[in-house]
Amino acid sequence: MILKQLHVEMRQWRRHLHQFPETAFEETETARFIADKLTSFGLDVHQGLGTTGVVAALSAGNSVHKIALRADMDALFIQEQNTFSHRSRHDGKMHACGHDAHSRCCWVQPSI
Repeated sequence: MILKQLHVEMRQWRRHLHQFPETAFEETETARFIADKLTSFGLDVHQGLGTTGVVAALSAGNSVHKIALRADMDALFIQEQNTFSHRSRHDGKMHACGHDAHSRCCWVQPSI
């Protein structure tokens, strides 16, 4: 897949996540969306950790070194005032702190 097409798809994912915010421990559809994407990438996905958590494992080689990717996916109880087409469709909830983007662009943390 060319980079430009991947960029278009990732923007669609972020906009989808932004449109359908879910607050802590209620992120069932968000977790399903993320788990489906990770599964489609061929990762070993586990769901339901801490109620709505999603964990995916990627194995390559036989090294004991690991990298953990962490992403927040919960929204806040804030009424969105934006007017763009992908604004929140859940009244009184929005991704005001960027977790919609975190859910697709994880940061890396070395495993202990």
